[in-house]
Amino acid sequence: MDNVEMFESESKGRGLKATKESWAGDVIFAERAYAAVVFDNLSHCVCHCCFKRQEKLQRCGQCKFAHYCDRTCQKDSWTEHKHECAAIKKSGKAPNENTRLAARIMWRIEREGGGLAEWCLVSIDDLQNHIEKFEEEEKEGLMEDVQNFLEYWPSQNKQFGMHYISHIFGVISCNGFTLSDQRGLQAVGVGIFPNLCLVNHDCWPNCTVIFNNGKIELRSLGKINKGDELTVSYVDFLNLSEDRRKLLKKQYYFDCTCEHCTKGIKDDLLLAVKEEENKPEDSVVKELIQFSKETMEKIDKARSEGAYHQVVKLCRDCLMRQEPVFADTNIYMLRVLSIASEVLSYLQMFQEAAENARKMVDGYLKIYHPSNAQLGMAVMRAGVTHWHAGFIEIGHGMICKAYAILLVTHGPSHPIAKDLEVMRNQTEMELRMFKENEFVYHSMREAALTNKPFQVMKEPNVETPKNTFHKKPQEAK
Repeated sequence: MDNVEMFESESKGRGLKATKESWAGDVIFAERAYAAVVFDNLSHCVCHCCFKRQEKLQRCGQCKFAHYCDRTCQKDSWTEHKHECAAIKKSGKAPNENTRLAARIMWRIEREGGGLAEWCLVSIDDLQNHIEKFEEEEKEGLMEDVQNFLEYWPSQNKQFGMHYISHIFGVISCNGFTLSDQRGLQAVGVGIFPNLCLVNHDCWPNCTVIFNNGKIELRSLGKINKGDELTVSYVDFLNLSEDRRKLLKKQYYFDCTCEHCTKGIKDDLLLAVKEEENKPEDSVVKELIQFSKETMEKIDKARSEGAYHQVVKLCRDCLMRQEPVFADTNIYMLRVLSIASEVLSYLQMFQEAAENARKMVDGYLKIYHPSNAQLGMAVMRAGVTHWHAGFIEIGHGMICKAYAILLVTHGPSHPIAKDLEVMRNQTEMELRMFKENEFVYHSMREAALTNKPFQVMKEPNVETPKNTFHKKPQEAK
């Protein structure tokens, strides 16, 4: 941790600042989890050690719950899994992810003590829990978590008081970091990283954080001077400033005072309408926004049910009404374009998917920070869609742009960057062929598709890791 130091201020409390100059793509620090667990619904298809998603995993022969890539992962994880294994075996089933994470934290504290670990700037005991700011429903959920923990925690282990157990669950609620799979495409787990917990939020940050090869990396998005505070964004920027502030207040219990929120920067783009002679009236815009919100609810419902052709119909109908009124950066149209391109790609309707993806990327480029990881992933998907649709020039250009962004946000060693490098080389070769003889290129492409159809893309309903920190969803009552 030579690159950073902790500071305290009245306005922000604790934070981290740089102790030396950094440039775009530099890793400021890397950190392994103090404790981490796989999500409940993915416990059978994600390795409980390295968090890689695999088709075939080996199951723990004792508890029958934990799964691993191989004997190496199982051996490496044994220190963390040993007590968990016995507890699950005794209770007959595994508790929920929050209880499992709390227990792993407690077992580590029992082994090492609750003081400052060698590589940590802050101890688990000193992390904020914000329990005093919990609403009534959250307090009820906390009490339920504590009760579940007490039922799960072995009697022969060190016994912790109710206050301390509540503190741990509060820390998890406020500071649990979302872990992604090896390619950063799906949220697969949650972990506690004490040093990362000290990095404050900014909607337009100077750093980003990614999970790579079993550890998080805090990476610089541009030049950072010695003494500058290090910041990351806790939420996706693609929201109105008022909505981001509400989300941050609800999930992380603070009022965002960053420049983009206080000045409403980019809000005009996110709500923009067509600037023509016949500019739409305010009443028309208001009605269309309400229609868009209602349609999104229908889209989400159809999507959750796997009714993808219904999703496409809803998207087409909505876009038909939006496009004459909304500008290309309007958030309500961008949300529909994103879903439409994703679902159409899954249904292998690549040309229509590519058209929607191009419009989406055009809007994103005007809104997101130029080195935003979400932007890079979106441009990558759009490039692959254009490639599949046969638009090799646009596809190659987008893949190159995505590669440049992800080199900064993820680094060249990240699996998704390696995948992109392969795609960049492949599309570059195809583009040369296309420019030499367009007819021959398309003929060879059609022949290749006839002999080897495109692999069906994954269903577009997985949870992608858009927010930095994981918040346990409230159960419907």
